[in-house]
Amino acid sequence: MPAKAKAKAKPKNDDALKAAILEAALAHVAFDGFTDTVLKNAAKEAGANAGDIARLFPDGPLSLVEAFSADADARLEAVLAKKKLGGMKIRERIREAVLARLEILRPQKEAARRAAAFLTLPPHAALGAKLLYRTVDIMWRAAGDTSTDFNFYSKRAILAGVYSATLMRWFTDQSGDETSTRDFLANRIEDVMRFEKLKAQVKERAKHLPSLGDVLGAFARGR
Repeated sequence: MPAKAKAKAKPKNDDALKAAILEAALAHVAFDGFTDTVLKNAAKEAGANAGDIARLFPDGPLSLVEAFSADADARLEAVLAKKKLGGMKIRERIREAVLARLEILRPQKEAARRAAAFLTLPPHAALGAKLLYRTVDIMWRAAGDTSTDFNFYSKRAILAGVYSATLMRWFTDQSGDETSTRDFLANRIEDVMRFEKLKAQVKERAKHLPSLGDVLGAFARGR
């Protein structure tokens, strides 16, 4: 466990204070996880009090995990905004987005692992789903998605599966260049692209088949 840090002067506004508490907490969660004790100690180091904790982290450790994810999301938006994704194929845009998220999490890989484990607990599943949706939504918007129909949700559901699986693979990847993670991601994206191509082919063929109304009409006329 790292040595205790001296309490710092309290930041002047809530956003800065919340960021300071999160930064202090991340120095501990790799060893102790997302707990009330870690949150209290981090708040003390940041110059905050119990009232500040109740206001900024109303759900305790859950709010701390949410702040960690929100901070990574904000960084992701900033990074993707600087990338020239427009000239890439869609699979390349998604690949860049997922890898950018992992790059952001890399300095806090153990904290990210702890957060993922925390969110897999049944009482925390709803928050886990919400945070995952926020992340993949940022990725799709950066990739140029403008859909508003059913595809809007199906795209995010598919990417949620790809990103979640890749994140789990990344947690166990001990290689220096993380080639295994990159290959895993490439294969998952390829699987999705093959599925989408097959779905499009089936949809095209279905245009030439009689509708249910035609079949029922023919059946009725033949009686």
